[in-house]
Amino acid sequence: MGKKSQGWEPKIIAFLCNWCSYAAADLAGVKRLKYPENVRIVRVPCIGSVSPYFILFALRQGADGVIVSGCAPGDCHYRSGNLYARRRFQLFKNLFNFMGMEEDRLHFAWISASEAELFVKTMQEVTDRVRTLGPLKYLKKSRP
Repeated sequence: MGKKSQGWEPKIIAFLCNWCSYAAADLAGVKRLKYPENVRIVRVPCIGSVSPYFILFALRQGADGVIVSGCAPGDCHYRSGNLYARRRFQLFKNLFNFMGMEEDRLHFAWISASEAELFVKTMQEVTDRVRTLGPLKYLKKSRP
């Protein structure tokens, strides 16, 4: 009996910076480290380009949690995109909380290219946290 047939598994969308976090995910693959299979990666040039609209769209289309991850401070290839993203994300998280949503569905992380183990650990923690919250009910688009 497969893991998915035993119960609900959360869908996690991970917006990853091309230069750091995506490279860490790639390194995790090279090292054959396993992270939850229900994490879907969206590769972006810089997390500074991730609009809150993208996060809401992902949640509305069926994601139960979202992670935005990019370069550590001082390592951004676009100078300050990661810092801009952090400020924007924190404001969005406050709005998300104000709307009555569980803030643990959103996660922000800085993961450098050489931190494959941290990438795997972060993905596992976010998946476990969202799994304890259960399915997202309010934003999902209802299907006819």
